[in-house]
Amino acid sequence: MRYLTTYLIFLVTFSPWFLDLQALPTTENLNVRYEKGFTRIGVILDQTSRPGKEAKVAIEIAIEHFNNETDHPFVLCLQNSRGKPIHAAIAAKEFVDEHNVKAILGAHTWEEASAIAEVISESHNKIPVFLSLAGTTPLQATNQWPFFLQSVPTQSTQMKAVSAILHSWSISQVTLIYKSSHLASGSEAIISYLSQALRQTGVTLTHILPLTFGSHSVSTELEILKRQQHKVFVIHTSLELAVSLFQTANKMEMNGDNYLWIATNAITDLFHSISSTEISSLKGMIGVKSYFPENKQDFLDFKKIFRQKFRHDYPEEDQDKPGIFAVQGYNAVKLLAQNSRESFDHMTPIQATTVEIVHVIGKGYHSLYWTEGLGFSETVRDETNGATFYSQSMDNLKQVLFPMQPWYANRRHRNLAESSGNRMRVGVLGQSLFKQFVNVEFDNNKNRTVFNGFVIAVFDEMMRELKLPYDYFSFNGSYDDLMRQIPAERFDAIAGDVTIMSSRHEYVDFTQPYTESGLEMIVPVKSRLSNQPWLFMKPFTAKMWWLIAAITLYNGYIIWLIERTHCEYLRGSIVDQIGIIIWLAFATLFTLRGDKLYSNLSRMAVVVWLFVALIITQSYTASFASMLTAQRLEPTITSVEVLRNMNATVGYCNGSLVNHYLKDVLGFKSFKVKS
Repeated sequence: MRYLTTYLIFLVTFSPWFLDLQALPTTENLNVRYEKGFTRIGVILDQTSRPGKEAKVAIEIAIEHFNNETDHPFVLCLQNSRGKPIHAAIAAKEFVDEHNVKAILGAHTWEEASAIAEVISESHNKIPVFLSLAGTTPLQATNQWPFFLQSVPTQSTQMKAVSAILHSWSISQVTLIYKSSHLASGSEAIISYLSQALRQTGVTLTHILPLTFGSHSVSTELEILKRQQHKVFVIHTSLELAVSLFQTANKMEMNGDNYLWIATNAITDLFHSISSTEISSLKGMIGVKSYFPENKQDFLDFKKIFRQKFRHDYPEEDQDKPGIFAVQGYNAVKLLAQNSRESFDHMTPIQATTVEIVHVIGKGYHSLYWTEGLGFSETVRDETNGATFYSQSMDNLKQVLFPMQPWYANRRHRNLAESSGNRMRVGVLGQSLFKQFVNVEFDNNKNRTVFNGFVIAVFDEMMRELKLPYDYFSFNGSYDDLMRQIPAERFDAIAGDVTIMSSRHEYVDFTQPYTESGLEMIVPVKSRLSNQPWLFMKPFTAKMWWLIAAITLYNGYIIWLIERTHCEYLRGSIVDQIGIIIWLAFATLFTLRGDKLYSNLSRMAVVVWLFVALIITQSYTASFASMLTAQRLEPTITSVEVLRNMNATVGYCNGSLVNHYLKDVLGFKSFKVKS
């Protein structure tokens, strides 16, 4: 570290041209940044990266909000490190020596944060507070540099969430794959946090694989890992490296039910900044993600301002939604504004207690949450959600994270290939509801039971692909009784038209659904047109009738206006003239001749109107005739609520789950439900 410090100071002293400096006041008309009453704040960010871009915009918004509410505003001095630790060090030295800043914010990586801290520690001027935005920070950093403040949560809680996931699924061994760094302390931090978390749950870190982007040995290393007995991986790399790694693993068939990939928030926190197509390339991956409440009004107001400014500053970015980096940047300024220099000396590192757990499905992901000391939950307990159910096992919430295929529901039967030495016993319900799906009959000629139907054909094709031997066995009983034969070890699998239900996940596992199921009501119908005295008004809508009336009166008015100079009978009192206008309007509508017209303008208006009237009358006649001749039916009962309010008797097909659904979910009384 001593040689690194000497090298940094040398470059900072003799290479000031390495970095373009940009001192920005927080408002356009603020030109007194060096006057008394102003506090200069230095910000060092990698504005070529998404975290740096978000943090820059959020910090500028936060400082503008703060300056609008105080008489002692901040002046922002912003510099771009471009992802280079040496650039960050140069910026920090100029902030301390020339700008005399009171605090420095920034550095999303430990490499940049340590470079800034080394420069500050060597300064002979008044040492500013350094609020680091780097999540992967060694435990001894705050002890080594008293001015160093971790303004974002460390990786500790994230690694505890990973350990909780592994413990929930009874996984005992795991491999860590991380992006190597030239600073050993940065790599040691993530290994230390994960090791401590795994030690608390009894999980063993069996292998550690450092990677660099573009490494040619990735395939070789993955091939070695593929031969391991436990193929569970925790990935802590950049998003680009994670995508490349996962695509290589997919080509090597290191995915599916036999493998588990868990990504840290270094990857998942950037999901909002990439397209759905890029997310789909990580299909099947589990991840732990930094949590922050996105539905609160404060964030919604901030989000609106952020998106406008972000689109203006970075038009090349396709996604303008703020993520955790924007929130952390805003909160860092807020933290700086609410505390004095002395209070920072006694401040402990910020800790996060809740982590979002995501499962990439298709072009998006499903989420649930883990809270330290409480466990897993479907929602987070706050003022909006209220009380929340917590569980120490993810199996109780598996339908939230894995709505289509909760493959971990019963790991004892997860890998069917393990039982390939014996013939599988496949149970089939003897009395299926629909013979088209499953039909079980005894063939007297062959003297054996024959199984056929759509479900049987699908199962046969699946087992043919798996190349596993199996035999069908008929079972007499209900669907639920058939499900319970798997934990009783009477059957190894079930082939049938079985509905996927959350209660059944407790003792069986399901494949991907091959067809959609739902509930439909069969009710009597009635004629829609019976006993309707205003049936003749139905061919046109009310707006259409009003439009026809308006055009008709307007046409009569135009004819009257033109012809009244030629005909004396078109003159008279107001009442007489109104009557004449109405008469002229409907006379031209229902007669081909009407009164004699003297002006060519009137004749032109009548010709156009007769053409429109012909279309209207023919359309009306056709629609009305169709309504009188075609059969129009509608249901007598339109919803389940109407059926329940009527206290009606409901029938269902014997043996199906509709019986329990009507009673337990829809609330029908038992004596009103019959099979």
